[in-house]
Amino acid sequence: MSAYRAFQVTGQRQFELVERELLEPDPGHVRLRVQTCGVCHTDFVAAEGMRPDPSRPVVPGHEVVGAIDAVGDGVTEWKVGDRVGVGFLGGHCGVCAFCRRGDFVNCANQPQTGTTVDGGYAEVMYARESGLVRIPDAMSAVDAAPLLCAGITTYNALVGLNAGPDALVAIQGIGGLGHLGLQYADKLGYRVAAIARGTDKAVLAEKLGADYYIDSAAVDPAAALQELGGAAAIVATAASGASMSPLVAGLAPRGQLIVVGAANDPIEVNTTDLVFGTRSIVGSLTGSAIENEDNLQFSAARGVAPMTELMPFEEAPAAYERMMSGAARFRIVLDVHVS
Repeated sequence: MSAYRAFQVTGQRQFELVERELLEPDPGHVRLRVQTCGVCHTDFVAAEGMRPDPSRPVVPGHEVVGAIDAVGDGVTEWKVGDRVGVGFLGGHCGVCAFCRRGDFVNCANQPQTGTTVDGGYAEVMYARESGLVRIPDAMSAVDAAPLLCAGITTYNALVGLNAGPDALVAIQGIGGLGHLGLQYADKLGYRVAAIARGTDKAVLAEKLGADYYIDSAAVDPAAALQELGGAAAIVATAASGASMSPLVAGLAPRGQLIVVGAANDPIEVNTTDLVFGTRSIVGSLTGSAIENEDNLQFSAARGVAPMTELMPFEEAPAAYERMMSGAARFRIVLDVHVS
């Protein structure tokens, strides 16, 4: 195999299936034979031409699972045959001010997989070794792919909470992020409230671990949360600042609204809801490679798994369109296995 296929994109949704030359990995990098790649909403940055130079082709995809088939000079901790994953954060540099303080998520020189460097809508991918995530033997490549982004995003938002085991935690939105957030919150031992519009997802929310279901179209979600004692944390997954704005009033004293759903509109908050009760609004951005390994190990041990639709690699553009339409339930995964 001297070449491989990849879907590159330029401009706005201008996907093209191309052949690329198979190269040796750069120093400090490995080459992967891609097995699966999740299709995530963040892929829109590449696919919709929201990069600084959308005329430069890039391969989208940042929920990548594959097997190493070549290692570059200086790589010592990984070997050919290792099954690994790569998430949105493509590996910290280790030398910038943030890395020197151990803040690898905010590394100033970190590639963004599928956005600033080529990602996993391809049969082969190259990755920085510091961004590699070990995949548990018992976990399938299909299940692992969405957990590398949607999973770590919701897991990290919850695992660091300073809350008692019976504290109330709410998950706003039951979609690609929220359906995992409900499972994590339940497995971490919290009382779990699911917040969504309408009643059509109430049964599913209960199956995923929710103890309470709040229909935000029928009741004030903040009032409903206060009736339950107030939430120690609300993880906001819906990509809508307007839907997040009323939630702050539902927090218990010192509670946090943790925003993981990126939206174009602002969150509006009454300052008294923040000051009286010492409440806060924070953002949470995925996690480092080692934190992602923790997430996968926890998921494998506790039975947390995404609900997925599997589509063939050749239908990657259609998979992206289906994801963007909101029709997917809940994560689409590309099957990229190459014999």
